[in-house]
Amino acid sequence: MLRKIVLLIALTLSAFAGSESAYPTHWKSYESVKTPLATIGALPDCNADVSSLPAIYQETVATYCAVKPGGPGAVEILVNKSAKEPYAKRNGKFPDGATMILHLKDLKVLFVTTYKGNKPLYSIYTESGQDAAGKPGSGLNPNDCRKCHTGYGAFCVNGQCATQK
Repeated sequence: MLRKIVLLIALTLSAFAGSESAYPTHWKSYESVKTPLATIGALPDCNADVSSLPAIYQETVATYCAVKPGGPGAVEILVNKSAKEPYAKRNGKFPDGATMILHLKDLKVLFVTTYKGNKPLYSIYTESGQDAAGKPGSGLNPNDCRKCHTGYGAFCVNGQCATQK
């Protein structure tokens, strides 16, 4: 009976588990890459008029404003050295492991894209390694990440979002 209860608790917790992959303990060794977002250095303020921007940018601003009213502030895009070449090719083929991180510097939060069998997994951690994934719709949930990363084919290839293809 005890075994069944432990199994039920484990299944229940996994159903509500936050992040989909392990915390990348070596994330500080990742390389900062230049992207339009990284060049700007921050996401727009939540009051900014982004209506003339493509829908993916509008949704990105709305999502991260849900994380922090006023906007998350400074950002940095980090890429694992082992994934630099696939990242540059932008063909959606990545090695297994943590690959890319959107670092919300002011909030000290890491949005991590990890690949397993060339499928993206999404995780949200604090810089110190605490799982920061929240409920769906919070902007801090792997399914929130997946919604954008799969919903904008002109911008995203197998989990990697960047400038339009």
